[in-house]
Amino acid sequence: MQASVLVLIAAFLTAILSGVFGMAGGLIFMGLLAALLPTATALALHGVVQFASNLWRATLHRMHIAWGVLLWFGLGAAAAITVFSLILFAPTKFYVFLGLGLMPILVWLPERWLRLDAANRWHALGGGFVSTGLSLVSGVSGPVTDLLFINSALNRHQVVATKAVMQAIGHASKILVYGAVLLGASARAAIPVPVTAIAILASMAGISIGGMILDRISESHFRTSRRWIVTAVGIAFLVQAARLAA
Repeated sequence: MQASVLVLIAAFLTAILSGVFGMAGGLIFMGLLAALLPTATALALHGVVQFASNLWRATLHRMHIAWGVLLWFGLGAAAAITVFSLILFAPTKFYVFLGLGLMPILVWLPERWLRLDAANRWHALGGGFVSTGLSLVSGVSGPVTDLLFINSALNRHQVVATKAVMQAIGHASKILVYGAVLLGASARAAIPVPVTAIAILASMAGISIGGMILDRISESHFRTSRRWIVTAVGIAFLVQAARLAA
């Protein structure tokens, strides 16, 4: 019961964070699930809830989605799903927390090192492959998809909307690869189906609230705050990874 309550609260609060900044919420939610549940179950549950959350975010901001960049991103994602479906890979808590902790480093890379633009088909294709692969290993890939927008001309609404679709694709990949785990008795005992359904609704409510906050912040505040928030979260997860390694 306690785990179910924590999942519901986290689904709501982290969705607000994602609704505002388009990132960080998924990182925190994945970390909590990985701490509470077996790794494959956490990845699958995170995929289900976050897929619905990002799909709802994309729906709310549908007028701002840059559809032109999504075709090539989707092709790269499909390639990653194919590769991971063909290899035997067993995710562990250590790899999940290590991935969650290291990915925020990407937001601090000097822009001149990676001149990426989501509008470039090859950048979008590679980004789709890499981000979806990381999503299947650690559960999230937000900072990776962020790199595609470093040199783009998209405004904050377009970034949040387009990234929501990209993230929905990544979470759908976890459902395809790990979703069967949720049908097992142990997973249903840990997190009953009604709890999952309520968590989806809670995340959708959080996204709606986050969208209203997004309308009230400036472009500079949007870009600066998200970098520091995701970095603080990453440091906490690196500490957890170090504890697991020890």
